[in-house]
Amino acid sequence: MARRALSGGTTSTLLALTHVDGAATVLRVVDREPWAAHRVALTTREREVQLQLADTPVPAPRSLALDAGAGAHLMTLLPGRVDADRADDASLRALAATLATIHDVRADPPPRTYESWAGPAKHVVPGWAERPEVWRQAFEVLRAGPPAYEPTFLHRDFQPWNVLWDGDRVSGVVDWVETSTGPAWLDVAHCATNLAVLHGLERAEAFAAAYTALTGRPREPYWEVVDTVGFLPPPGGEGWVTDPAERRRFEARLVAAVAAVAAP
Repeated sequence: MARRALSGGTTSTLLALTHVDGAATVLRVVDREPWAAHRVALTTREREVQLQLADTPVPAPRSLALDAGAGAHLMTLLPGRVDADRADDASLRALAATLATIHDVRADPPPRTYESWAGPAKHVVPGWAERPEVWRQAFEVLRAGPPAYEPTFLHRDFQPWNVLWDGDRVSGVVDWVETSTGPAWLDVAHCATNLAVLHGLERAEAFAAAYTALTGRPREPYWEVVDTVGFLPPPGGEGWVTDPAERRRFEARLVAAVAAVAAP
């Protein structure tokens, strides 16, 4: 058996395996803290979700075997590669269409209810903020509580680093450990925040508009505030948005979300 390391695994070691019969698989081992402490739940959830997706049009890997105690999940290897630099209109429409397909899944039983990543411990204005008053407004929005929503099947970490491209086609969506049931716009918001940090607010808004055009779902800026605050690090942490230019784009994303909440 031949093996090679795959890049992009924040929570895990990822190995592409070529078996003696020529089959190609991926072995994911959740071995990095703090995720390793939850490896049983994470890998079990990912396997269960992939089994549910096997008969759907969602381009997800197919689970082959699991050793939950070791945090090891074996799955099929999908074609394509990550290309987070893609932000042209056609690519954003393809991303939006893929997310709409995910949201059309009717899983039985449904996944767990979503967890917010924007809890009170993160309600601290970052030291680098140029608009601290907007962060305080965002925390007030969150303290008011969430609006009602239609329960929807969520990937929960849908963003450019978890999407594979084969030419101009989305060939796969990976990393299903956080799959949940919740408001559809929470997934839209998460991808849009990533796009804002990487490529600017205009590209984030274009993605969200493409999703609305495809699905008819209106913008729900409350969930954009939830997602943006969720990107802040826990107390004492640094977070992953560390570049000054990315921080400016990140804050611009929050400014737009808070303004949209306040708009009539």
